[in-house]
Amino acid sequence: MPRRKPSPRRSSARSQRDPRPIGDVFGRTENGPGGSETFVVRTIPGSRAVKTYRCPGCDHEIAPGTAHIVAWAVAGGEDDRRHWHTGCWRGRHTRTITRRWG
Repeated sequence: MPRRKPSPRRSSARSQRDPRPIGDVFGRTENGPGGSETFVVRTIPGSRAVKTYRCPGCDHEIAPGTAHIVAWAVAGGEDDRRHWHTGCWRGRHTRTITRRWG
């Protein structure tokens, strides 16, 4: 039996819906540690985390395959990005950074 064509009202309803958000592919902005600077933040899924990084929030390693956050100051640019554990990034306002890059 051949497939039916979709009814016109169904297809028009789909096209009138809001487009799906694409997440934070381009980054979202949030206040950084200390609240004085604005940071661009991206979420990295575990499937895309292929290297070991060191979290500036706790000074522990972020193992490959672990979902985490990448953040950098808007003024500093993408070259100053740092990889944070998601929990460390969420708690950045309640504790100090344990590791600084000069």
